[in-house]
Amino acid sequence: MAFNGTSLAPLRSNLVKRVHDNPGDAAAFLDLATIAHLQGRSNLREILQAHALELTRSYRQQSANTTCDAMRLLVLMAAGDFLANMPIEFLLEGANISLEIMFVDDVPLVPKAVAEHDIVLVAIAETSRNRALLRSLETALRAWPRPVVNAPDRIVRLSRAGTWELLRSAPGTAIPMCVCVDRESLHRIAHGEVLMEVVLSGCDFPIIVRPLDSHSGQGLAKLEHRQMLARYLSLRSEVEFCIAPFVDYGSPDGLYRKYRIALIERRPYACHMAISQHWMIHYFNAEMMTRPERRREEAHFIATFDDEFAVRHEGALSAIAERVGLDYIPIDCGETSDGRLLVFEVGTNMIVHAMDRADLFPYKRMQMEKIFEAFHAMLRQARHRTPGIVKIVPGAGRTHR
Repeated sequence: MAFNGTSLAPLRSNLVKRVHDNPGDAAAFLDLATIAHLQGRSNLREILQAHALELTRSYRQQSANTTCDAMRLLVLMAAGDFLANMPIEFLLEGANISLEIMFVDDVPLVPKAVAEHDIVLVAIAETSRNRALLRSLETALRAWPRPVVNAPDRIVRLSRAGTWELLRSAPGTAIPMCVCVDRESLHRIAHGEVLMEVVLSGCDFPIIVRPLDSHSGQGLAKLEHRQMLARYLSLRSEVEFCIAPFVDYGSPDGLYRKYRIALIERRPYACHMAISQHWMIHYFNAEMMTRPERRREEAHFIATFDDEFAVRHEGALSAIAERVGLDYIPIDCGETSDGRLLVFEVGTNMIVHAMDRADLFPYKRMQMEKIFEAFHAMLRQARHRTPGIVKIVPGAGRTHR
């Protein structure tokens, strides 16, 4: 509804009435928290969500297509905003799957405390706030009585700096060095007390900088020199940041192209392609809705992906899948001028959806259904695994403990 610009007021009023009539309606409080977040009221979202989780940490969501023989999927989530977890609801569109959601905390997780299920999916994304939670889950899930999808010890490695460590030597890839620094360190660089080359191992300005755990371009800036860094800090209040050398990935036509790829059991799937005149690309600021020539190029990218892009970067994509070691992982990437896959970000909390208008993006629906079906097939296959944590090994669909 929010994506389509539909007013959320009637729905919100209905939910408010529900909690007025029944103060123990945890599901209504959780939905109200979602609406508050969509409206940009983060403080209210935190209050409403915290109250919902005080009432219960277990929720159920059934698809319209769910039948009596539906797979029971237990999804482990963390409290927080949309970026705290994998947006699993999009991926389960049309699936015969009963979704059991469990918000976990620092209390040890035990099988008897959760709903009956066939498999477990760890939807908790890597953030500084979630790291301790993911590490604690590794112990709990190692001997879990049901198969586990997306092992927490592999998710926790996917910080920006951790992703660089993981992929910096992967063949066919380019990934800028990423360093996490505190505000005081940046202040010293801005005032010439420390050289940027020292912090970034020989790399100088221009750099890109962003607050730790930020996404969607929030606080992201390209800085050409230390005076710009001083100005940037004067406008930001955060205490921790990530910095990286700027890589100019512009195409010969002067445009920038960013791709979202989903790796499902090591196989790559095209999610979207955004084209922009600006280096900082997000699908909604790339004028994809107003530029038919850019949509035509995206349609061609999707239609030829298996025979062109995926073949061109087969080695890089295979190396990423193997090193990350997750059943499902989306990546945002570009291409360098020398033909390497330029990795921007790897994280389970990226949105892969089918909400785009069919009249403007007629090629999207079929592709999204292909991705969703691959995801559903991965879950069905996971039911036959050995219980507990397993990891992906070379050879699509093969796993071992």
